[in-house]
Amino acid sequence: MSEDRLTLAQVALLVAYAVGMAGGQFLFKLAALRTPAGPLAERFVALLQDAVFLAALALYAILAILWVWILTFTPLSRAYPFVAIAFALTPLLGGLVFGEPLTLRLFVGIGVIFAGLVIVLS
Repeated sequence: MSEDRLTLAQVALLVAYAVGMAGGQFLFKLAALRTPAGPLAERFVALLQDAVFLAALALYAILAILWVWILTFTPLSRAYPFVAIAFALTPLLGGLVFGEPLTLRLFVGIGVIFAGLVIVLS
């Protein structure tokens, strides 16, 4: 592993990983909205039968394998900051798709995340 700048391919894989993580959170939210109210045991059984929930689990399993593969050729200290992209995308998806509040504070926080990513990776 090299401490040099990341290659374009590494950056693309890391961004794809972060987008996938945000996509998984989107699927988990969809599953949560589809889960009927009721006792915990009934909710659990309903989740295990929900294709959206199972898709989210499968996506996360694939992403775990992708992450381990990425780490075979990318230093953790250079790769992990890209996970923060998911912290920015996920609330944006929540606002755009689910009507959750998109506040000025959220946008400032997202700006700070990206500024931090630039600082850490420069």
